[in-house]
Amino acid sequence: MCRWLAYSGGEIPLSELIFNTRHSLIDQSLDARLGPNTTNGDGFGVGWYGRPDSSEIALRNSGTPGLYKSVQPAWNDSNLHDLCRHISSPMFLAHIRASTGTPVQHTNCHPFRHNQWIFVHNGTVREFARIRRAMLHELDEAHFREVGGSTDSELLFLLASQFGLDDNPRQALQHMAGFVERVGWDADIEHPLQMTLGLANGQEVYAVRYSSEGDSRSLYHSNDLQALEAQLSPTQQSLLDEMTHTARCVVSEPLSDLENMWVPIPEASFLTISSGDVYSEPFTPKH
Repeated sequence: MCRWLAYSGGEIPLSELIFNTRHSLIDQSLDARLGPNTTNGDGFGVGWYGRPDSSEIALRNSGTPGLYKSVQPAWNDSNLHDLCRHISSPMFLAHIRASTGTPVQHTNCHPFRHNQWIFVHNGTVREFARIRRAMLHELDEAHFREVGGSTDSELLFLLASQFGLDDNPRQALQHMAGFVERVGWDADIEHPLQMTLGLANGQEVYAVRYSSEGDSRSLYHSNDLQALEAQLSPTQQSLLDEMTHTARCVVSEPLSDLENMWVPIPEASFLTISSGDVYSEPFTPKH
């Protein structure tokens, strides 16, 4: 499978959570502890939003996230390390990939971007090759033209977008999950869907933990700023002055061994992180 993290809060260098924590995403790319794959080396990506600004340039680029993706293993890309040290952001998503069968290519690396949204996925649509055509046929012309790769993840994202992600993220994702399960069950696939999802639109971060069999991949969120404080490198403690009480993280697995700093997200949950508040709601696919 894959590993990912999402951050929302005060502006910090991307490197603080991607590289500098005790069990960072880079560490997880070589030695994941809670996933079925120890190594996640089939590409990586990071998507980030800039600082809110009223300048003319910022207004022209309002809401458009930046992306950097590569098919290299995350631990072997010197450009990633340099970029993460020099880019600071109040909201970003990062992902390391372990392919479930689709090719290792740039268009299959996460995050995926559509308008102001970025999206990451850990999991699989089981027997995707058998039902991919039926899933593609559900897309309208505009969203079909957005398909760039061959992964189930990108298709989940575009379906959710078509089903109303802009208007009601929870409802759109439940509609997407219900559609995938119905298509899978029609093809006699017992448990079609396994997923943890991370999404952001520049204002909020959303996360989903759901699987058809009720045994989803691990997912956690941080308690509060003090939970993140312990993760920062000793030389970067001054960053806390730039961070606010709104800082929150969602991660596939904890960034440290201090378990009390991370809250497991329950099965079949939809999480909203907005201005530092964490809201949890049930996630029930709409068939």
